[in-house]
Formats: sequence, C-alpha cells, structure tokens
Amino acid sequence: MTLSIRIIPCLDVKDGRVVKGVQFKGLADIGDPVELATSYYEAGADEITFLDVSASLEGRQAMLDVIKRTAASIFIPLTVGGGIYKLEDVASYLDAGADKVSIGSAAVSNPGLIDEISGKYGDQIVVISLDIIESQSSPSGYLLTTHGGTRQTDTDAIAWVRANQQRGIGELLINSVDADGTKAGFNTKLIAAVRAASTLPLIASGGAGTAQDFLPAVEAGANAVLAASVFHSGVLTISEVKAALHNQGVKVRL
Repeated sequence: MTLSIRIIPCLDVKDGRVVKGVQFKGLADIGDPVELATSYYEAGADEITFLDVSASLEGRQAMLDVIKRTAASIFIPLTVGGGIYKLEDVASYLDAGADKVSIGSAAVSNPGLIDEISGKYGDQIVVISLDIIESQSSPSGYLLTTHGGTRQTDTDAIAWVRANQQRGIGELLINSVDADGTKAGFNTKLIAAVRAASTLPLIASGGAGTAQDFLPAVEAGANAVLAASVFHSGVLTISEVKAALHNQGVKVRL
C-alpha cells in the first residue's frame, strides 16, 4: 500500500521563540512555538519539527520547556533537533516529549553516533538532517555544511549518504541551503540525486513558495515535504497544500 505524503511545518526555535530567515541568515521573530505548533496540528499537519537554533544552555532549557508544553497540546509526531552531540542530549528531548530526534552536525562529524542512538532507542526515532549546498568542487555537485549551514565541509553530500545509509537511520531530512527561504521552489535536482543514492524515507526542505511547488518535490522522490516561511506568513495553509497534491493524484491525509 502506498503511504501518504506527509506535510510537515518546521519551526526554528531560538531562546523559546520561533524565528525564520533566508538561507539560514537574518533571523526574525515569528511567534510562540507552542501556539504555532498547536495551530498547525489543528490545521492538519502530519508532523511537527522543531529545530533548536540556540547554542547556549539557556536555549536548551527553553527548548525543553517548549517541547513539554507542545507535547501536551498536539497528538501527531514531534521531531526535535539542534545541539545533539551525545546520548544524553537525545534522552533529554525524548523525556520532554519528543517522538523523534533530528541530528545534523554531529552525524556529519561523528557518524558512529547514529549507531549509538539507534542501538539504544531504535532507528525509528532517528532523523538525519543534512544541510547541503551546491558546489562544483565535489564529484556530485553537492557538499555538506554544518552548524546551521554556516560551515562548509569538504564532504560530498551524496557520497556521505551512500556510505552511511546502512546505519540506524529512520529518515533523511534534506535541507537545500541555496533554496532555503527563497520561495523559488524545492531543489528537485538535489532531491532526485539523494533518492538515486538511497532508499531511506526522504523529507525535502527548502524553497516552498506556492502550493504547486510541492508536487515536483514528491515526483523527485520525497516521501514528506517540510516548509516554514509559507506557513508562518500565511501565504499557504496546510489544507491548500494537501488539496493541491490530492488534485494531482498524490495520496495525502485529508
């Protein structure tokens, strides 16, 4: 049976508030994360993703409070990422009410952490978030970045996916840094390149601007589509996106 394509609002959280920028820069305050997550749940979101962009201890404590309050208000999967470097970080998020954890920079620098986490908690909770830029200096044309897209590595993104997909990964979250916040459409070439390299469930992120932008991402190989700006600004609603996909013959949860 074909699984439904999931629509996932993403909330970047800094010191207990939702923020959003363009290409990971120029963050502006959007609102209260619990209120926004609850409104998206009520509007038909299939999952909610929180990404903690605060590096400080104060930011972590604020995030744990946000997770606890959100988990009490929504009844769909909640994924939380940001600042996860060891098993104890995972435990704190899960104990607060998260259903899955999203791991980015630490997975790139220490892929063995994926095995540790999945070995203890199961691969179903592990979402690997890769921030990817286009680069002619890599064989595939794509390089991994870390630390919220601020540090470029010399690691070929597609080669990393091929080398590590047999670890305990439940899903891949592919963030196109070049497309992030531009509302110019998803990077379908990147999605297709990752899909060709891996059979793992794939979440596409970066570039949503209209309801028509989501179908090409699905056709390129995405199992779920994540967006932020278009939902936060009210340019699109979740029901509009699902209706557009449904009308094109894509299975969604209406």
